[in-house]
Amino acid sequence: MNIYGVVFRDRGKIYYFNGENKRIPNRVTVIVETEKGEQFGRVVSRLSKEKVLSYEGEMKKILRIATKKDYEHYLTNLKDAEEALKKARLFSKELGLTMNFIDANFTFDRKQLLFNFFADERVDFRELAKKLASIYHTRIELRQVGARDKAEHIGGIGICGRNLCCASCLTHLESVTMNMAKNQNLALNPSKINGACGRLLCCLAYEDTEYLRCSKGMPSVGQEIETSFGKGKVVSIDILNRKYKILVQDEVKEIYLDEKAT
Repeated sequence: MNIYGVVFRDRGKIYYFNGENKRIPNRVTVIVETEKGEQFGRVVSRLSKEKVLSYEGEMKKILRIATKKDYEHYLTNLKDAEEALKKARLFSKELGLTMNFIDANFTFDRKQLLFNFFADERVDFRELAKKLASIYHTRIELRQVGARDKAEHIGGIGICGRNLCCASCLTHLESVTMNMAKNQNLALNPSKINGACGRLLCCLAYEDTEYLRCSKGMPSVGQEIETSFGKGKVVSIDILNRKYKILVQDEVKEIYLDEKAT
């Protein structure tokens, strides 16, 4: 059995499908079976034999390698989805709904039309769904997404000057907590620790494990401790280098934790 990783859009999440005995090179487009219907995607990876044997997730099948006709049908779906997006924005405005639409997508077999939108509050979009269904004669799904999902779809430049991680390299948005910022001894200033989406920076999760490891045994700022220089008060800490500075009799001393003599 061959298991392939497939994406449905550039830098999108990777989903795994059973390719059975098919041999499919990377970047080849395929038609796959999903819970929402058939989808057009691109192969980006193939699991090794060891990972195939250990894989326990439920898997749908790769139906076939996409043909030229399939690709033309996919392009038609993209064009029709753009038109549907314009109609959704127009209808929502007529109905007085505050909805910021991000995108619209047909499944390959057009059994479903999905709209992603952002809104500050819950929206009753039942009337909108009826109007859209009367035009496209398919199942309509309107999904309200959060600020991080919106940033992933739209993209942008982060405070580091690079493309947003969620829109360039991340295939899964991990949970980010305020404790991660505290673990890294960062100033809890929203302008410094929040990303373009207004939520905590995704990159806070990248080094959290290493900061936790290096912080073991480290004192906290303001703590009074006994050292080889005498009793002093911790005035700053450098977690990754495992060192800190203490104030002893109006003089600042630097101490490496692993060399500390008490």
